Amino acid sequence: MLTGGCHCGAIRYRAEGRPSHPTLCHCTDCRRSSGAPVVAWFTVATKGFHLLRGAMRYYESSPGVQRGFCDACGCSLSWGQRDGAEIDIATASLDAPEAVPPQDHTWFGSRLPWMQPGDALPRHARERGKGLAE
Repeated sequence: MLTGGCHCGAIRYRAEGRPSHPTLCHCTDCRRSSGAPVVAWFTVATKGFHLLRGAMRYYESSPGVQRGFCDACGCSLSWGQRDGAEIDIATASLDAPEAVPPQDHTWFGSRLPWMQPGDALPRHARERGKGLAE
């Protein structure tokens, strides 16, 4: 079980089940919604994600996709298909983010030109399964 929350503490959550797809996302939407050059995410079953305190606000960042955030501090917390079976959680919002290290880079073809990671993780040009970046 993983726990975490927003920057100001208004929202606390628990993520149950085995996390999957830990990634570093370089897409434009993630960059703009977070204000960071890359965002770390992991996936859990929606039924395993529980708010312990507070309520997230949501906005539709693209058709059928909603991003969850704290209304008080603006912290980006989640990404997912509306009514989807899975939800992506911002890894850095975990109490122990080191527990879910990234396994790859996604949307690497959209990265900022000055963002040159020094790791040896696989780099997908877009989402997984759509080809590796050069």
